Amino acid sequence: MDSDELKKMSAKAALEQIKDGMIIGMGSGSTVMHLINLIGQRIKNDEIDIMAVPTSYETAQLCISSGIRLTTLDEHPSLALAVDGADEVDPNLNLIKGGGAALTKEKIVGSAAKLLAILVDESKLVKTLGEIAPLPLEVLPFAKSTVLNQLKEFGIPQVRMSNRKLGPVVTDNGNFIIDIFDLRIRDYSKMEKQLNAIPGVIENGLFVNMADIVYVGSEKGVKTLTKL
Repeated sequence: MDSDELKKMSAKAALEQIKDGMIIGMGSGSTVMHLINLIGQRIKNDEIDIMAVPTSYETAQLCISSGIRLTTLDEHPSLALAVDGADEVDPNLNLIKGGGAALTKEKIVGSAAKLLAILVDESKLVKTLGEIAPLPLEVLPFAKSTVLNQLKEFGIPQVRMSNRKLGPVVTDNGNFIIDIFDLRIRDYSKMEKQLNAIPGVIENGLFVNMADIVYVGSEKGVKTLTKL
């Protein structure tokens, strides 16, 4: 079974959280895209009404095409549920996110939700964060060089370059992404605060103690992980 099928499995399992009349924080990434399509089918077949706060332009466009009405945190600053993907999940449900460069909005929307549900396939489960994915940071372009210099104590920092145009990846907020490879610090809460204290860093991709439930698509079915 390929990874895309496993992602679809986790999306189908998470669909049980979606109720008529809900206002949902909608994350980004390929697994969430499957969920949006499934919600769209329910809107069409069951005539339910769902509204979403999207975390990226891509998510917003797919919500619109799927019949999900859009709203904002200005209108709904508190959400019952947010759903999102992740690049890594450790045994304590700490996450690395930001592979799609939408980490700042994803963290804001996730923190506004009473329940944050994460959808992944089993390849994203790790013992220690940083095993398979770098840690992304959203950084002001003006501060790129000074931030790169200060990040060397945490690992090997690199500006993420676009593969569809010349130059760096630019976020929906107009900023750069710096990825830290070979993370050296394992106190995630401490590291999160240290990274965000660097002038020019907008947000980092450590999601510590934020996830409430994780749906994991695996060869043996969907595993549901919750906080210990």
